[in-house]
Amino acid sequence: MHFEDDTIVALATPFGVGAISVIRVSGEKSIETIDKIFIGKIKLEHCRSHTIHYGKILDSSNELIDDVLVSIFISPHSYTGEDSVEISSHGSVLIVEKIIKVIVENGARLAEPGEFTKRAFLNGRIDLAQAEAVADVINSRNEASFRGARNQLNGLLSQRVNFLRESLINISSMIELELDFAEEDLEFVSLPQVLEKLYSIENEIDELLDSYSFGRIIKDGINVALVGKPNVGKSSLLNYLLKEKRAIVSEIPGTTRDIIREEVAINGILFTLYDTAGMRTTHDEIEKEGVSRSVETVKNADVVVFLNDALTGFTEDLYQQLKSITEEKRIINVLNKIDLVTDSNIPSDVKISAKTGEGIDELFDKLKEKALGTGNYSEKTAIVTNIRHFNSLKKAKEFIENARESIKERLTGEFIAVDLRNAEDTLGEIIGRVTTDDILNNIFIKFCIGK
Repeated sequence: MHFEDDTIVALATPFGVGAISVIRVSGEKSIETIDKIFIGKIKLEHCRSHTIHYGKILDSSNELIDDVLVSIFISPHSYTGEDSVEISSHGSVLIVEKIIKVIVENGARLAEPGEFTKRAFLNGRIDLAQAEAVADVINSRNEASFRGARNQLNGLLSQRVNFLRESLINISSMIELELDFAEEDLEFVSLPQVLEKLYSIENEIDELLDSYSFGRIIKDGINVALVGKPNVGKSSLLNYLLKEKRAIVSEIPGTTRDIIREEVAINGILFTLYDTAGMRTTHDEIEKEGVSRSVETVKNADVVVFLNDALTGFTEDLYQQLKSITEEKRIINVLNKIDLVTDSNIPSDVKISAKTGEGIDELFDKLKEKALGTGNYSEKTAIVTNIRHFNSLKKAKEFIENARESIKERLTGEFIAVDLRNAEDTLGEIIGRVTTDDILNNIFIKFCIGK
């Protein structure tokens, strides 16, 4: 199935000056279109797929625009499944604009955001979950998110969802077959067996749903709020983790007036660190606003690093305040400045020195443990990283639960079959077996031009 007969063109590499730029063309007449403006040793229409050819691109007045390399991809062996051409030119904004302009003058049109990937989906090259993974691969900011997106692009999640969907189709097919022979009173599948199979499918869906918190974190990273009374060393810890003096460190309480946000990748996982204003009662209007923002940061954090000073002790009142704002299981009690004492009985989960780095590795382990949990997930397994997929799985589970209730209440097969079909369709929305224009438009409008 082909999306459209027209030929599209766009810059595939980032816009700007560079060594080279790549212009992508796709569509039934893409090779014919480029042949009109390309001068090489032979016509591109006579070239084999997956070959590269040197030549010149000319404008409408037969004036030289640039020396280029042209790559040929013949349907169906291309990214989009259509005839495609990629032109590698010098990385000049002016040259790129001239080449795209002359391609459009010869019959192509400018591509819409994500249109190349949309055509790949509509032409059966990839399913919808894989198409969404393309954007995740491009937007990966750390090793874990890249590997997770790469595995989704390779089809790990799609295979799992497709297996569950086919299992439901097999069950509903037998139930609907019984409906066709209702007058003969034939039984093709026992209801206890159906219940057992539905429980099994539901358990697998639960596993995927449970993986979402892990998937979201490897995709978006871990939000960490550094919280404590003024002068416990929050800014010093931030500076140590970043290996630079990002926050002002001073003996004067209340130096940090606003939230400082920085990102750092540690062991392949992205941590977004929020150095908050010291939480205390104050009459300073600016500092009071900083404290208010700190409270909001704590509410939205995946993990709260609660710092205490080994010299001044544990701040119980602030700890109780934190527990009223966020879940206690998200809080890591960290005792700082242990380089200044010989021993300490102050309660803590981790003891560190933001000055010397002692205990920092143990703090990293605690951060990952708090954020990722102890589930047996990894970016090498089928995990859910997309809220659309999560919602579809949740909805499919509800339909399956309805079907189970219908069986227990001994309702007729029509009621069971309807819910099972709805569950199948909902799972189908994840991989694109069942789609609407609204779903497709919402997904691909988020892509960049040229992809």
